[in-house]
Amino acid sequence: MSLKFGTSGLRGLSSELAGPASALYVRAFARHLLESGQAKPGDTVLVGRDFRESSPTIAAIAMDALHAEGLHPADCGTPPTPALALMGLARRAACLMVTGSHIPADRNGIKFYRPDGEIDKDDEAAITRAAEAIRSAGMAAPARITPEDLSAETLSLYEARNLALLPTDRLKGLRIGVYRHSTVARDLFVSILSRYGADIIPLGHSETFIPVDTEAVSAETVALLSGWAQAERLDAIVSADGDGDRPLIADEAGMPLRGDLLGLIASRFLGATAVATPVTSNSGLETALGARVLRTRVGSPYVIAAMNEAVAAGQTAVAGFEANGGTLTATAFSVNGGVLAPLPTRDSLLPVLAVLSLLAGERRPLSEIAAGFGLPVAASDRLENFPVETSAALMAELRSGAGALSAFLAPLGAPLETSDIDGLRVTLEDGRIIHFRPSGNAPEMRCYVEAENDASAAALLNAGLRRIREWAAAR
Repeated sequence: MSLKFGTSGLRGLSSELAGPASALYVRAFARHLLESGQAKPGDTVLVGRDFRESSPTIAAIAMDALHAEGLHPADCGTPPTPALALMGLARRAACLMVTGSHIPADRNGIKFYRPDGEIDKDDEAAITRAAEAIRSAGMAAPARITPEDLSAETLSLYEARNLALLPTDRLKGLRIGVYRHSTVARDLFVSILSRYGADIIPLGHSETFIPVDTEAVSAETVALLSGWAQAERLDAIVSADGDGDRPLIADEAGMPLRGDLLGLIASRFLGATAVATPVTSNSGLETALGARVLRTRVGSPYVIAAMNEAVAAGQTAVAGFEANGGTLTATAFSVNGGVLAPLPTRDSLLPVLAVLSLLAGERRPLSEIAAGFGLPVAASDRLENFPVETSAALMAELRSGAGALSAFLAPLGAPLETSDIDGLRVTLEDGRIIHFRPSGNAPEMRCYVEAENDASAAALLNAGLRRIREWAAAR
């Protein structure tokens, strides 16, 4: 069985999840909730799904499994993950979202939420143990049910939250493209941005699932965005990944903005005084944010843990974001004359609205606004279909000693400092940064770089990826 927990929930092959495997893990989740006292028999559990071909089948299996364990499943349709999480917090109900996020359609996943928010690593371990116990004891196929439908209420609650963030007509005069592709956030982007007065141009609707990775936007996607931006004379293009929790914003030329810049803008929009973000986010954030920055491993559980620590230490305006731009809030914030309640899960609409509000206020090209933050130039990419075993062997060699690391990096430069928070982040003697990290939820090897200009960052990224390929080929 290929299923395992990574940085963003349970992941595996769609062919496996669309069968007994998903029932096994959902029943394990249900038993963990009941045995830990986080739910009692008959409690509601909310279920959502993305637009992948396999997701309706997996969601139906999940709801049958919840019912078999004595819980009351409710069908929330195809909402963005943050909308489902918001509904769960409002109802004090556990939830699960069937989604593989940005990964290809032959894979899928399940994100689990306790009544108070995302599960943590201890929960993952407990669910895994419960799944092993159920597998050992045997499991009968659950009966099919017709669940309660809460899809309209789930979307309405999330829409109301986002329509309170900005003044009426704040975006009037902006011409915004919405890359619809196959994200569950596509209709909400159109409706909410239109309500704020923006002139919306829908782009690229697809009934076939398209895996859009907002942290490593493909050359094909950039070409599409650039073509649309020029042809439609757009001020910006916005979108999100498959389940709508990672934002994508491109400037007036169709060039995507870095996710950590989006998180920076969202944090400043909120007035956060403490911000948690992974080590992969830009090294210039400490200077640009004007807030206490807490660096973490990659993955929302680690960002949430750091936010919770900040709250426990007495911080009252705590937010977080991942390098993909998904923004989380651990405390309430005063926004637009109202109170924005905490939503400690990745959200794409908050950073999108923060950036577009800034664009509306500045009334100058988004590319100029982005450059004005003065962050080091950062870039990232990944090698897909890179065996997990090969990634592990590479990281073991790089960590085996200074000599091995220096030998590997010799074509790129000499190492000066290293950080082992998550993967291996190396500062070279000339100040450039290169970071090697295996993906936590897919057979991919990721590489992140920072340099003084675009050309240098691109050259270092290409050299880093080439060096990984060379090492793997020589094994």
